[in-house]
Amino acid sequence: MRAGFTACCGLLLLSAGLCATGCSWVPKNDLTSCETQARSFAEQNRALLAELENSKTHLRHMEDRVRRAEEDLALLDEESSEDRQKVVNYERERKVLHRQIGGLAGEGVGRVPLGVSARLAELARRNPSLRYDAEAGVAKFDQDVLFATADATLATDAEALLREFAAVFQAEDARDLKIMIVGHTDDLAISKKPARNRFRTNWELSTARALSVAEFLRRAGLPEDRMGIAGFAGNQPVAPNEGQNRARNRRVEIFVMPPETPVVGWTESMTDLY
Repeated sequence: MRAGFTACCGLLLLSAGLCATGCSWVPKNDLTSCETQARSFAEQNRALLAELENSKTHLRHMEDRVRRAEEDLALLDEESSEDRQKVVNYERERKVLHRQIGGLAGEGVGRVPLGVSARLAELARRNPSLRYDAEAGVAKFDQDVLFATADATLATDAEALLREFAAVFQAEDARDLKIMIVGHTDDLAISKKPARNRFRTNWELSTARALSVAEFLRRAGLPEDRMGIAGFAGNQPVAPNEGQNRARNRRVEIFVMPPETPVVGWTESMTDLY
């Protein structure tokens, strides 16, 4: 095809050259054929250009699909990471349960009995203001539920929850357990009266709150010789003391301890010292 086009172009040039020398003889059929082929080649060229443009458009679409596929892959990878973390958490919980079962079977010590741990976990599930860590044996209460700001008087709404909490430790499998009640505050000093007149420092406030919880649990049936209290003021934060994070540091924690857990000041748990 290219050879035909070249031949036609040659005839056209030859015709133009003959005309320039005064000779006008060019076969009409050849000239018409060349013009027809030229138009055909022009149309083919336009078709090729259109096809090229379509290919570019298709390429852009393919690039968009690749980009979306990469985004979907990144999202799946993120979800996979979350699933892997869930597996890790489930594995940790499984190990905790194994250790607790081992403790019940006499294969280990220092663990909260499985039945007690299960009842505390169920209590926490029904009460969002209570969190229970089965592995550490720690129950954490939302400070806003137990006390008003800068106060150590138990809120009426908290009494039902604490009464249920005390009932857990009156079952047969919990009678040897001890609990340590620990109060915490944020880092803000008590500045307003009348709270300032009652609690000069956060040490006093955190300890008074732990004492209020212990007193209520005693009235609810927990023997006082199974309880201890402590106050840490604002010296053990679990979040930065700024903005809304500060509220997380205002908390009461209850540590559940088997009888063999050593606690300084608890003579029967540290016989070597006393």
